[in-house]
Amino acid sequence: EAQLVESGGGLVQTGGSLRLSCAASGFTFDDYAIGWFRQAPGKERERISCISTSDGSTEYADSVKGRFSISRDNAKTTMYLQMNSLKPEDTAVYYCNVRRFKDPADYWGQGTQVTVSS
Repeated sequence: EAQLVESGGGLVQTGGSLRLSCAASGFTFDDYAIGWFRQAPGKERERISCISTSDGSTEYADSVKGRFSISRDNAKTTMYLQMNSLKPEDTAVYYCNVRRFKDPADYWGQGTQVTVSS
């Protein structure tokens, strides 16, 4: 059974840092593009970062560019989101996602709460 288990969320002050982890199991992690999404109260879920499987390129939403960094460790079948210089507007539930485009498949983590206090 495919599973993504997130960890690392919590409460942090403005300017602080957190690292989210997402451990994958039950599928061939290397075959999947990875991404991180977040959903703030009353807002739609938005993609904030992703890594392509085709060339390993990364993309970031303008709101997090220069502060967040996405990475993956295929040997550990784990993906990460390093979040620095956090702001109150980063407060949201964060979700990891993996997606395969050939023979499509799509899995989500359970979500982890990140709260940034002012």
